[in-house]
Amino acid sequence: MEPAMNGAFVYALTAALNPTLLGATTVMLLLDHPKRLLVGYLLGALMTSVTLGLVIVFALDGSASTAQHKLSPAMDLALGVLLLVVAWMIRPSREPKEGGRLAERRRRKKEGKEDKGPPRWQRTLSEGTARTTFVVGALLTLPGASYLIGLHKIADGDPSTAAAIGSVLLFNVIMLALLELPLIGFVFAPDWTPRAVQRFKDWFSHNARRLAFRGALVIGVLLIVRGLIYIL
Repeated sequence: MEPAMNGAFVYALTAALNPTLLGATTVMLLLDHPKRLLVGYLLGALMTSVTLGLVIVFALDGSASTAQHKLSPAMDLALGVLLLVVAWMIRPSREPKEGGRLAERRRRKKEGKEDKGPPRWQRTLSEGTARTTFVVGALLTLPGASYLIGLHKIADGDPSTAAAIGSVLLFNVIMLALLELPLIGFVFAPDWTPRAVQRFKDWFSHNARRLAFRGALVIGVLLIVRGLIYIL
C-alpha cells in the first residue's frame, strides 16, 4: 500500500496521457487486424517499460530516503508551477483573442505540418505487422518525467522485492491503459468497440484543449498544495 499512499500511481495516470501512445493506438485501431497490432505494441512497450522500471527501482539506494524527502516538496512545487503555466498558455479563452500575424503564423505552421504528412512512426505502423508494432512499441516507450517520478516514489517507500515488482507491474498496467482498454473491448465486444472508438475520437478532437487546460490546472494546484504542506 505504501506506493499508493505516497502518490506513485497518480503519476501512472499522468504517464498514460501520452500523445505518442494515443496517436499510435488511434492509428492501429484504424488499420486491418487492429487487435493483432495492439497486442504487438503492448508486448513491446511492456518489455521496455517494465525492464527499465525494475532496473531504476532496484538501483535507487534506500539510504537516500532523507534526501528524497527533502527533494519531493521542491519537485512537487516545480511541477505544479510548470503545469499552471501550461494551463495558462492553453486556456480556452486564449484562442479567440489571437489574431493578425500570430494567427497567420499558426495557420501556416499547421498547413506545413499537413503537407509533410504523418510522422515516420505512424507510417511504419500503417504498413506494419504485429512484429513491426512490437519493435515500435519497444522503441517509443521510453521513461518520461511522470514515469521516473512515479518510480522514485515507489523506491522511496522501501518496498520488499515482491512488492517492488508488483508495484512496477501495476504502474505499467495503469500507464498502458490506452492499449489495454481497446483490446478488452475487441475481445468482449468486437462489434461495438470500433464504433465507440470513433465516437470517442470525435469527442476528444473537439474537447482536447479544454481537457488539457482543466487537467493541468487541477494537477498543478494539487502539487503546489502538497509541496507547501510538506514544507510547512
